[in-house]
Parts: sequence; C-alpha cells; structure tokens
Amino acid sequence: MKDIHWQGSSYVDLCGFPANARRTAGYQLDKLQRGLEPDNWKPMSSIGPGVREIRITEESGAFRVIYVANIGRNIYVLHAFQKKSQRTSQSDLQLALTRFKQIRR
Repeated sequence: MKDIHWQGSSYVDLCGFPANARRTAGYQLDKLQRGLEPDNWKPMSSIGPGVREIRITEESGAFRVIYVANIGRNIYVLHAFQKKSQRTSQSDLQLALTRFKQIRR
C-alpha cells in the first residue's frame, strides 16, 4: 500500500471540501493507495510527468485533487481545490507546479 504525502496546505484544503466531495476524494485516494486507478481522472502533463488530476463533480460544485503517484512508493497530493470556472485557474496550476518541483529535488 502506498503512503500519501500531503504537500503544503493540500490536506487542510481537502478537509474543507463539503462532506460528499471529501468522502469521494478519500475513496479515490484509497483506490490509488491500493494500486487502482481513480474513477475520473485526467493527466496534467503541463505540471509534470505522471501528474494527474482526480475530478469530482457533485451538487455543490467541481472539485479537483492534483497528485503524482509515480515517485517511489508514495502518492504526493500537490493541491486540492474547488474549481470556480471551466478552465483550471493559472494560480492553481502554478501552485501545483511549485509543489511538484519541491518533491522532485
């Protein structure tokens, strides 16, 4: 089973999700820990190799968890946030990129 390493405020941010989104995110991260794929994800190659985004959509909005799971036996959660528009904001992408660079050192 892979360990989860929370980068920056990602754990606190995920804990701030509404209950249903938080449960869904936890379930998807548990699948990752057991070596399975999340139900709804997309690659985030603009951030780095192996970076992916778990996509959660529910009544209260769209939520994302950006992670990388191909560095050793760890899952690094780079960023967790609620989407405010169709496109992911540049500030959210930049934050994930900065955190990705920190773990690649």
